[in-house]
Amino acid sequence: MFEQELAAAQNQGGGGLLGLILPFVLMFVIFYFLLIRPQQKKQKQRTAMLSALQKGDKVVTIGGLHGTIVEITDDIVVLKVNDVTKLTFDRNSISHSVNANT
Repeated sequence: MFEQELAAAQNQGGGGLLGLILPFVLMFVIFYFLLIRPQQKKQKQRTAMLSALQKGDKVVTIGGLHGTIVEITDDIVVLKVNDVTKLTFDRNSISHSVNANT
């Protein structure tokens, strides 16, 4: 009789372990699809936008400064803000590109 109770307790212990691990796995899956995956997509889009920048593009910096790209290298962007003012920025400080239609 004692052996049967021991075997039943061991079977319940295995199910208890699965019951403890399953919520954590489900939480990770939910976090992946709600937080991690969309963030990776945004990062890919941003990287593609930064690599597609070229001279003459109108851009907005993270600080909100609007300008037109005059010079561009791998990590530096020179923006023409008005007729005489040129400012140098890090390429990663570009927030987004602005279409000429807007």
